Order: sequence, then C-alpha cells, then structure tokens
Amino acid sequence: MARTDFGRIACSIARSAAIVGDAWALLVVRDVAVGLHRFDEIQRDLGVATNVLSDRLQRLTDAGVLRRHRYEQHPDRFEYLLTDKGRDLVPVLLALMAWGDRWEADPDGPPLILYHHDCHHITEAAVTCGQCGNDLTADSVEYRPGPGGRHAPGTAIIGTVLTSPPIE
Repeated sequence: MARTDFGRIACSIARSAAIVGDAWALLVVRDVAVGLHRFDEIQRDLGVATNVLSDRLQRLTDAGVLRRHRYEQHPDRFEYLLTDKGRDLVPVLLALMAWGDRWEADPDGPPLILYHHDCHHITEAAVTCGQCGNDLTADSVEYRPGPGGRHAPGTAIIGTVLTSPPIE
C-alpha cells in the first residue's frame, strides 16, 4: 500500500500516521513545540537534509499541524508555529516520550524532563480516562465500533470488529 493511501483508511491511527508517521515529522513537531521555529534552527538541530525538512514542513503545514508565518521581509523569512491541531498533537508526543523514557532511555536517564507549570512539579505524561481519570492501558480498554468504522482496505480484518454490534 502506498504511503498516500493511509489517509483513506477508516482508522484514526492510519490517518494520523499519514501526517506524522515518520520520525522526521515527529521530530519537527517536537522541535517547534520546544521553541525552534525557523528552518535553519530545525535543520541545524536535526541534521536532516534540507529537502527532507522542506517536505516535512510542507506536509505538516498542508495538514494544518503547523502554520508558516513571515517574520521578516527583504528577503522573506518564515517561521513555523503550532496551530491548535499541532498543539493537540503535543500530548501524543509526550506519551511517546514517556514510553521512550521507560523502554529506550540511556542508563544515565531520560534526555528531557517535563516541568508542569500548574503544580510546579517534575512529571511524566500519562494517558487517562476522560471520564474517571484512571490510567488507560492495554488491559483496561476494549475496542468497540464507532460510527465511521467499516470493512475496507487497511481494516480488512479489524473491520469485522468495527462493523460488529457494540459490546454491552
């Protein structure tokens, strides 16, 4: 299946992966979230080829994750800022960071820590239930069909679950 097909799969994970499903895209969003906004800053930080960075910035801008803002004229210079859609992606990055800190960190510890402004503590991300506040884990959830679920390419087997009657 071609990369461009992921956006048509009846799965929110696949559609999201079509936008941020490669390491460069995730790292670009990370860099913008931590305060690097200019092409040269991001390129210098990541060490990525300029054509790859241009492609990721364009994809993220086209998808509404970033917005391009001119900060200087003559010559035109642009910076990249998170949109509301991009800011909503930050908790996903924080959850991925928490997973990486647990399973992939160097023996010295994680490379970044999070300081929560609201409670003034060092913290780590946790995915919790929007209703009761308990942690969401592989063992604490089940998948039920949603209104957009269907049996289609990319969900050929999972589609049978998505189109079955909801579990009561």
